[in-house]
Amino acid sequence: MEKIPMLVLAPLPDFLMAPLHAAHVCHDYFHAEDKNALLSEVGTEIRGIVMAGGSVSPVPLLERLPKLEIISVFGVGYDGVPVDWCQGHGIRVTNTPDVLTEDVADTASALVLMTSRRLIAANRFLHAEAWTRGPFPLAHALRGKRAGIVGLGRIGKAIAQRLEAHGMSVAYHGRARQAVAWEYFESLIELAEMADFLIVACPGGAATKHLINAAVLTALGAKGTLINIARGSVVDETALIAALQSGIIRGAGLDVFENEPQVPEALMQCENAVLLPHLGSGTHETRHEMARLVVENLAAHFSGKPLLTPVC
Repeated sequence: MEKIPMLVLAPLPDFLMAPLHAAHVCHDYFHAEDKNALLSEVGTEIRGIVMAGGSVSPVPLLERLPKLEIISVFGVGYDGVPVDWCQGHGIRVTNTPDVLTEDVADTASALVLMTSRRLIAANRFLHAEAWTRGPFPLAHALRGKRAGIVGLGRIGKAIAQRLEAHGMSVAYHGRARQAVAWEYFESLIELAEMADFLIVACPGGAATKHLINAAVLTALGAKGTLINIARGSVVDETALIAALQSGIIRGAGLDVFENEPQVPEALMQCENAVLLPHLGSGTHETRHEMARLVVENLAAHFSGKPLLTPVC
């Protein structure tokens, strides 16, 4: 069987690239020194794109791929894909939902624990041999605290269940009330005012860009901690830095940033922030399942079968 030409828009792990190379002719757009030359050479033959959840497939690029049929995203988020444009041009889009829910929820729960108990600072305290001069300062318990979750999808629900197990109460804000026991807030500001921990678990994209702004952070207040495991674009990073520096909020736990992998130096210097390198789904088990979905979605499409996880 003739191999199908594919364009790869992001650095992908070997356990995904190996089956992609076996089934397709993969052209590495991400690492190409002359991307325009690569598109001039192979663009008219490309039938599929593989990209990561945090990467972008802009319309001007897609317009140079007249035979494009499918975009397969290695991740649950597809805010970098112009879905409406793809629908209008008959291009299918897939992602890898569900398989990463538990790992991302674990990471959110870990960030809540790390920020409340100041575990990173405690680790540094011990390694600096400061313990010999006295005990580490007291931190804050989770029991009895209030969690406000922004976006109660699969991941948001899994986070809520974990935080309830820590003795926290849960409320949420989203596009609509859901059939769940947790309290619903129509107003994000009011949710932030209530919360000790405001946990961002909503999709990225234009509709949620800077949803968490200075007003929301002010409402969260000096008792509050912001946790973001969604997309960096959802949080106004400049406003967050100002809030951390001035004590408007108590702290932050972040796994995502506006311009990954670049993280602002001012944010790096905030001792009241726990920062992780976008590792929410970063386990062997989950990433291999995500890779399987990417490969099987492509195989299903090119063999005329239903997609396993269609977006459109």
